[in-house]
Amino acid sequence: MSLRVQFWGTRGSIPSPGKKTVRYGGNTPCVEIRTDEGWLVILDAGTGIRELGLSLLHRSAGAPVAGDIFLTHAHWDHIQGIPFFAPLFQRGNHFTIWGSPSLERSVDRVVRDQMSPVVFPVSFEELDARIDFSTIAAGERRSGTGYEVEAFEVQHPGGALGYRFRAPGSAQSIVYVSDNELGSPDKYASAVDWRQQLVAFVRGATVMVHDTMYTTDEYDHHRGWGHSTYRDGVELALEAGVATLVLFHHDPQRTDDELDQRIDECRALVRSLGGTLQVLGAAEGLSLTV
Repeated sequence: MSLRVQFWGTRGSIPSPGKKTVRYGGNTPCVEIRTDEGWLVILDAGTGIRELGLSLLHRSAGAPVAGDIFLTHAHWDHIQGIPFFAPLFQRGNHFTIWGSPSLERSVDRVVRDQMSPVVFPVSFEELDARIDFSTIAAGERRSGTGYEVEAFEVQHPGGALGYRFRAPGSAQSIVYVSDNELGSPDKYASAVDWRQQLVAFVRGATVMVHDTMYTTDEYDHHRGWGHSTYRDGVELALEAGVATLVLFHHDPQRTDDELDQRIDECRALVRSLGGTLQVLGAAEGLSLTV
């Protein structure tokens, strides 16, 4: 039993297309997971979901498309692709959108509001696919077609979830933490042992996709913004015994060449600490099997 993973959007905050971001991509977060049964799971709905939607329609060859969409939170860069996700405009398709019940406003309300006439010409009610909304709380486990998922509350303004997925009966797993601030715990109302709980949640993951938006120097000017540094991500992965760390939620100003340098620095850090952790940079089109 395994899960097949493909990245469609890897950038944080705002799309950043251009010649300097071609290799790693300029679309905001979206990751596709396929189970052995062929069931579709989508993690976040940034602008990367537009290209994913076109691919899904091509692959389906006219057959209905169905799946689960798990949103980490409802900030703009994680939902802005929904109105451009082509399968939502076709009758017979069916998606369930999952989100945390503890957000300041429900995922249902936020998704509908972003398609209100004031900001978008097509209303949510005009979508032809069947769209259901459901919640998954921190600490909760759910089972789907060929997968099991567990949620964890991470540190991000307004709240956000991290997810851990695995195929039933498999020891392999992928942890997806798109937005999380590992530093400055005093800015959040987290439990005193939140860090230890996070390490336990991540422990032994085959792949961890984690927010590494800032360098250490940059982070000094962005404390409380909800994002982590490259060193933070490496240290968490090493502490939790992760096999592969995928650097994610790239700063929109980070060029491909700069990302190459940051990845090399992370790999050097792993070697200096005596670890065997594999470090990859999330890039549109990157595929992994877990």
